[in-house]
Amino acid sequence: MRDVPIIPMGEEPGGGDAAGDPPPRPWQSALGLSSTAGGAGGGRWLDAAERFLGEAGYERAPWLAVGFAAGIIAWFALPLPWQWSAAMLGGLGMALAALAVWRPGSLADETRANLRLAVVSFALVFAFGIAVVWARSALVGAEPIARPMVVMIEGRVLEREDQPAEGRLRLTLATRLAPDEAERQGASGVEDGRARKVRVNVPIAALGDGGAPAGLAEGAVVRLRARLMPPAHPMLPGSYDFARAAWFQGLSATGTMVGPLTLLSPAPSSGGIATVQRALSEHVRARVPGSPGAIAAAFASGDRGGITEADAAAMRDAGLTHLLSISGLHVSAVVAAAYFAVLRLLALWPALALRVRLPVVAASAGALAGIGYTLLTGAEVPTVRSCVAALLVLGALALGRDALSMRMLALAAGFVLLLWPESAIGPSFQMSFTAVLALVALSNAAPIKAFLAPRDEPWIVRLGRNTVMLFVTGVVIELALMPIVAFHFHRAGMYGAIANVVAIPLVTFIAMPFIALGFLADLIGAGGPFWWVVDKSLALLLAIAHFTAGLAGSVRLMPQIGGLAVALFAAGGLWLGLWRGRARLAGLVPVAAASMLAATTPIPDLLIAGDGQQVGITATGADGEPRLITLRDSRSSYTRENLMELAGVAAEPVPLATWYGARCSSAFCTVTLRRGGRDWVLLLGRGRPQIEERALAAACGRADIVVSERFLPRSCRPRWLKADRRYLERSGGLAIDLADERITSVAESQGEHGWWREPPPRVGKYRPRPQSPPGEGLKGV
Repeated sequence: MRDVPIIPMGEEPGGGDAAGDPPPRPWQSALGLSSTAGGAGGGRWLDAAERFLGEAGYERAPWLAVGFAAGIIAWFALPLPWQWSAAMLGGLGMALAALAVWRPGSLADETRANLRLAVVSFALVFAFGIAVVWARSALVGAEPIARPMVVMIEGRVLEREDQPAEGRLRLTLATRLAPDEAERQGASGVEDGRARKVRVNVPIAALGDGGAPAGLAEGAVVRLRARLMPPAHPMLPGSYDFARAAWFQGLSATGTMVGPLTLLSPAPSSGGIATVQRALSEHVRARVPGSPGAIAAAFASGDRGGITEADAAAMRDAGLTHLLSISGLHVSAVVAAAYFAVLRLLALWPALALRVRLPVVAASAGALAGIGYTLLTGAEVPTVRSCVAALLVLGALALGRDALSMRMLALAAGFVLLLWPESAIGPSFQMSFTAVLALVALSNAAPIKAFLAPRDEPWIVRLGRNTVMLFVTGVVIELALMPIVAFHFHRAGMYGAIANVVAIPLVTFIAMPFIALGFLADLIGAGGPFWWVVDKSLALLLAIAHFTAGLAGSVRLMPQIGGLAVALFAAGGLWLGLWRGRARLAGLVPVAAASMLAATTPIPDLLIAGDGQQVGITATGADGEPRLITLRDSRSSYTRENLMELAGVAAEPVPLATWYGARCSSAFCTVTLRRGGRDWVLLLGRGRPQIEERALAAACGRADIVVSERFLPRSCRPRWLKADRRYLERSGGLAIDLADERITSVAESQGEHGWWREPPPRVGKYRPRPQSPPGEGLKGV
């Protein structure tokens, strides 16, 4: 017989309750029920939060994944180690405080159970996220080399990547830099004979007419001379941070081969997955020539090295880049094809269908196909992430559960973040899970369920309904991804949803199945018709990409949006996606606020590259259109695109020497800008001719800002900023808003993370060696 619960009926005269318990202490009363006078205001808010959590019917697992990711992102955002520790302790302290205030077994346990669970679990996974990414950084981070050097390398090939579109091979080598060689190069610190992983670009032309020697694959030992560089930091605030990516990849240096390559020991004859991958890629390109063949090779083996820059840019601007990266769409297509093929074929065998659970067998076949495809295409993080999600879906199907749910999405995200926590700040992870989150939230919305509910209607109406749903899904996913694309790539595509309505079915139901059929038919020499279909379908895909990218207004370049706007977008999007019912509409408020902040993001007046060799100035042309004026007419597409994206200007840059109002000499250019109600005089170095110090000091004194790629003497004292080599080595690239007199630097976002190292102090003296009469290099300035 169960004990009868004791129900309090009132208080005794002595202050205790009917059960004889002592009266509550004042702090316990204040933090208890909302009816107490001292805590009435806060209690009402807590009561409302408790009621909301109790009635919302939300999934807890997705919010745990959000808390885990928030901890990882906080580690990247906070610059100093003591802040990382404080954030971890803050999470642990919040969890303990919630347990202390709303302790289990007390009266508060009944009134704050949901709040206690939410606060404790979220705070703990937040702290755990910081700990995981901190540990990952310490375990896999590779300290970069100290400075550029030309060295002889003897190492083992860890990875070979063919890039025929770029005319090169890319080799990742495990090597040791001899200490005597490092000392001769003047390097110190990491060049001590320890094992290092470096990545070297090998020009195909340097390999001779025969191309890459036989046996140059994973496991081979090679000797070559290369010019190595430390992994590059962001060129400008908001640019891609390769140094951070290289840190987590274990790369200490990157470079280019100079001279011949000697194969000391060929790769093992047994080969491996990489060898099969290259063989498949070569087979596809032989069967499907040109650009369609390069894309087909990417679908079949994950090899994107054959895709030309023009095609890649068109796919990007049309919003179709996701089709080139082996991720959810491709893995899902392979898994689904294997699942339904096995299920339908086995269903034709009644004796087996009556004795075996066919969904379990079909799910096993789909899992094997997904794992095999993942390994075959290189097992990159996006592909592994998609494979894990697909396996969870198959498990749900085999168990008769809902295959597409927030819990499945949370499990996949948690698995990936636990193994690769650094992916939380990358566009691939964010875009993949945001797209799936939008898809699941849309499919679970009541209006969508009503729209897709089975009904007695002609097939043409049902087809139209599905077509409308496909377009709506594309629009919702495009809107969900737009803030991520704008933050990482500084651009927003206008027609991506329309292009994807045609492109996704084209790839999923025509190109990929016919690639598989082509491989099978080639076993008996009958693959020609299938490869013809692949050729034509992918040629159509490229035509769609080029047409969409060429439309007026198809892409809008945007400057770097701020952290507050990003946080509001993320909070609003998660609120819209993870809650149910009308409560989710509250997420539109932060999304609207973030949209306003993004639309009003100021465009920097000056963009200064970290090496000081390139400067971008935003101005208005004579036709009233925005223009980007560049100090040098750079041949580097990377430099030009970075400047254009962060300036938000799509028109081709204009060289400063041809801009009206600018005056240039062989060494410097000067231009005056009207910003914030005053004139700003800029003195920009454009070369290394030696200038007489007195003339240089006089020119600096007349300028507000001086920028130079070299060290300038102390006598050079501009009125506001001297961004010479000494300054830029510590600050990195700069974005300057003259009206607000605000300088944003790359160093501000780096802190003391392992991939950022400030150079040691330099002690030196400016020693001009004029090769022309004093002041000659400043004539015309």
